[in-house]
Amino acid sequence: MENLINPWEVDSLLRSQVSLAPFTTFRVGGPAEQFVLPRSWEQLQASVAWARERDLPLTFLGAGSNLLISDQGLPGLVICTRYWRHTQFDEATGQVTAAAGEPLPTLAWKAAKRGWRGLEWAVGIPGTVGGAVVMNAGAHGVCTADIFRCAQGVDSGQGVVTLEPEDMGFQYRTSVLQVQPLLLAQATFQLQPGHDPEVVTADTLADLEQRRATQPYDLPSCGSVFRNPKPYSAGWLVEQTGLKGYCIGNAQVAERHANFILNRGGATATDIFRLIHHVQDQVEAKWALRLKPEVKMLGEFPPV
Repeated sequence: MENLINPWEVDSLLRSQVSLAPFTTFRVGGPAEQFVLPRSWEQLQASVAWARERDLPLTFLGAGSNLLISDQGLPGLVICTRYWRHTQFDEATGQVTAAAGEPLPTLAWKAAKRGWRGLEWAVGIPGTVGGAVVMNAGAHGVCTADIFRCAQGVDSGQGVVTLEPEDMGFQYRTSVLQVQPLLLAQATFQLQPGHDPEVVTADTLADLEQRRATQPYDLPSCGSVFRNPKPYSAGWLVEQTGLKGYCIGNAQVAERHANFILNRGGATATDIFRLIHHVQDQVEAKWALRLKPEVKMLGEFPPV
């Protein structure tokens, strides 16, 4: 693969000091020192190689959901994969391969319209295929690990690598890719073809309507902020602590679902960061249990 690593000039697509706020669902975050939006395998590889040759920190960004980027921004190179999209359905195996930047809801609808079951739960998750694999996203008792078959990524030292299920270290809302410096390029999932498309589409719509009825979608958020500490739900613990509607700056614990923090307009990443810690402190004081964030925090934050 090394001879294919540089078929284009990375410098021509690089942008400096790009605000990351528009690239996150929280709509907060400082600038990327360097930023690129690759649209092909060659550009993905070349971007990683460009940063490696300069010994720069690398950050991989998809839809920017489940993510809080500090107001100080991020050093090095941020590679955003949201424009790297493709899907391929294999009728013989019942598997679908999708690029990391493919929106998860879009993939869920494509599968439903074909009569393929297995992704109904994903229709309301505001992330990409890459983010779903990295975070082991899930809903309604199903998660990405249940349907994951393999993935391809670009490693900073090895070029293109293939990951099997046993390589992923899937656990509740996490995988080895949370800490492994690898750019996920595409993933393959095992679905169940052969069903009535109208029925699967109706079931998918029902899942979406259930999420919309119980979760806030009218203001920017990252999705669920805290992991559920079984047997409790994080939202119930926060609500019972009396924190629904609590604000720091323009960041607010949602009234509709207490495991969401909303940007009510003009919130900073620091506002959200401080609110997360306040919720943790208050829940711990009442329940002797410290909630663990599901949201991934990147960059430098002030002490709380």
